[in-house]
Amino acid sequence: MAETRQNGQPKRRFMLNAFVMMCSGHQAPGLWQHPDDRSSEFQKLEHWVELAKLLEKYKFHGVFIADVLGGYDVYKKSLAPAIATGAQWPVTEPLSVVPAMAAVTKTLGFGVTVSTTYEQPYHLARRLSTVDHLTNGRLGWNIVTSYLDSAARNLGRNEQLGHDERYAQAEEYMKVVYKLLQSSWRDDAVKLDRKTGIYTDPDLVRQIDHQGKYFNVAGPHIVDPSPQRTPLLLQAGASKAGKVFAAQHAEGIFTSAHAPEVCAKNLREIRQIATEQFGRDGSLIKALALVTPILGRTEEEAKAKYDDYKQYASLEGASTLFGGWTGVDLDQYGEDEELRHVESNAVRSTVEGYARFSPANSKWTKQTVAEHVSLGGNGPVLVGTPAQVADGLEAWFDEAGVDGFNFAYAIFPQSFIDIGELLIPELQKRGLVSDDYAVPGGTYRENFYETKGQAHPRDDHVASQYHWRSGVPSGEHKIPE
Repeated sequence: MAETRQNGQPKRRFMLNAFVMMCSGHQAPGLWQHPDDRSSEFQKLEHWVELAKLLEKYKFHGVFIADVLGGYDVYKKSLAPAIATGAQWPVTEPLSVVPAMAAVTKTLGFGVTVSTTYEQPYHLARRLSTVDHLTNGRLGWNIVTSYLDSAARNLGRNEQLGHDERYAQAEEYMKVVYKLLQSSWRDDAVKLDRKTGIYTDPDLVRQIDHQGKYFNVAGPHIVDPSPQRTPLLLQAGASKAGKVFAAQHAEGIFTSAHAPEVCAKNLREIRQIATEQFGRDGSLIKALALVTPILGRTEEEAKAKYDDYKQYASLEGASTLFGGWTGVDLDQYGEDEELRHVESNAVRSTVEGYARFSPANSKWTKQTVAEHVSLGGNGPVLVGTPAQVADGLEAWFDEAGVDGFNFAYAIFPQSFIDIGELLIPELQKRGLVSDDYAVPGGTYRENFYETKGQAHPRDDHVASQYHWRSGVPSGEHKIPE
């Protein structure tokens, strides 16, 4: 029988996700120096294969592999700090490793970041379909528009497109992708009829003939429909345009904030827009909050780990990441300057958010900010016993309205082992996580919604409008513009 809360309603269960990147340290710059850390081995295939096996053993729903297309060069107006400290540099391409991780697992989902700004949709659609096939439908796409000028300078531009124009381009991009993945092949187009010699019925494959402001794509899609047709769609935009984009397209949202009320406000807005503007059930847009847990069997052990890890954290690396994320160069400020009083709205609002989570800090200088970011990045760090960390997660779960957590590591892979061996048994004891997948061997989307048969986007999702279903004659299926 399901455990109940005080109001008698069944407990919602956490979704558990691992947050990684194909670099060293990721959200903990400098910890590649720790003797127990193996994150600097990210170029080795075994590194990722073993991670996949580990996560599936502990029944993680998925692993989110972040990515950037350029280095962080805002801090000190130079790429040198990123290069020297290994702050998300170097970084390798994430989609390539997913099939190997899928080969040693059956159910674990794979969310991969790919930008809509620097790759033609026809090419990306091919790559997405290919990997969705090779994973038996376990691919997710974290849709980003990119944010680094350093990427733009290497990909044909002097600087990024303006923020709103990036989202306008992304909107058209999604239409092209939906047309290719959902509309250019009927579900049952592939016949493999050995008697007639027909591999695919040509009447069930058609061009999309898209002509738009940013893209002209004739089609048809070069790959036959994959198990999900469209990968599970994920997004992390927090701007006004990003929220509208997420409300229309995202099935899952990655969120990062140090205060649960900030998460709650953003999620309420996105879910409301989804319902009111796009006719979706906004409550089914699931959100995963960034958290870095540091666990010990006793409180003293957990605090000792935290203190140990902080010795290896790089403040230069943290300042580098902060510059990349915010566009603000901390080097421009004085050593003792209170950053909550500076002119920059971006700095003030960011630091105020940090201060709400860490009220013990009476003054926020550039060093305080760097120390805060150096372990866990833009998300909270929960330090304690399994029971204490579980209490913290439950509070976030209830107050922020999230559906689960995107766990970053302090050291790799031990942080994930600690989660599996210490935290997950406590969460299971509380009825907050299951001891098995909802649909073992199913697609990412089926397990995301915990619904067998839900391999394709839900009927209230915009992608479903493009779906050319079995049995529907070509003339009756109109490709939406």
